[in-house]
Amino acid sequence: MINDGYEAWVRDFEAERERRAAVGDPEWDRGAELDPALVRSLQRFQVGEDGDGSALIGKADRAGDPVYAQAVRLFVAEEQNHARMLALLLAAGGAGTLDGHWSDAVFVRLRRLLGLRVELLVLMVAEAVALGYYRAVRDGAPDPLAAEVAGRILADEERHVPFHCRRLREALAPLPAPARRAATLTWQALLAGAAVVVAADHGPALRHLGVRRHRFTADVIRSSGPLARAMSTTPAPATAESSPAGV
Repeated sequence: MINDGYEAWVRDFEAERERRAAVGDPEWDRGAELDPALVRSLQRFQVGEDGDGSALIGKADRAGDPVYAQAVRLFVAEEQNHARMLALLLAAGGAGTLDGHWSDAVFVRLRRLLGLRVELLVLMVAEAVALGYYRAVRDGAPDPLAAEVAGRILADEERHVPFHCRRLREALAPLPAPARRAATLTWQALLAGAAVVVAADHGPALRHLGVRRHRFTADVIRSSGPLARAMSTTPAPATAESSPAGV
């Protein structure tokens, strides 16, 4: 499925890579004072960010648009940078990383079930949850280094969501309207379930950040409506100037 407009996304990812290199890393040497509950939570999210993205890249390659595939590689590199920063944050707080976690294994297996469309739908569940989580850490973490790292990751995730919504609009467009509706309703149900699981699994950390579990769950579920509409609306012709601006 070849579509014009991903050149703008490539430029966006490349510009962000250059900006990140110019700004440099946070000051890891200042250390971090991390609550044990937050350490356990960050360790689980670090596992989720860490991966080579080979399955997604392979499906993007097979989709037939080399420019989109290039953008996907740049997206994967940003996710790997998130894993790197979280590992360094944990090290600054005197903690290590995990070899794996059941929640990440479930998401990976779901994403690899079928083609690119299913991969992106499941990935968008993780992205929507990540928006709420990193916002909570940025706004609620008492430690300045943790808040800074979360803020950097959140800024990237806010750019990733419209990128994936753009591709999903194209992927869902050939389906009849009832099928598109069924796909987005199923996605919203999966997101609601994931929000409940994350709120339960990360409850102590959320409490440390000043966020109640039910509020976190409600906020994530509330975000699903606009995201579902962004994924399922018939795509309009894109321009290079407007593609990365939002959904």
